[in-house]
Amino acid sequence: MAKTKTVQKKKNIFHRISKSIKEIISELKKVTWAKGKDVVKNTGVVLVVVLFFLITIGLTDSLLSYLFKLLVGA
Repeated sequence: MAKTKTVQKKKNIFHRISKSIKEIISELKKVTWAKGKDVVKNTGVVLVVVLFFLITIGLTDSLLSYLFKLLVGA
């Protein structure tokens, strides 16, 4: 028995790029974009949380540095 090989020809590079772009556009149409008001609100929340952790870590660092200096005696 002779084995028949089916050789699939690669599609043109421009055809593949075109198909990919169409798929990307299709997916972007499905995205639900946030309203400007919500974006501003969420940005404010993020900034407050970052500020909180900045202060917390800064105070902890200062306290530990002070305790280390007392321990070493410098």
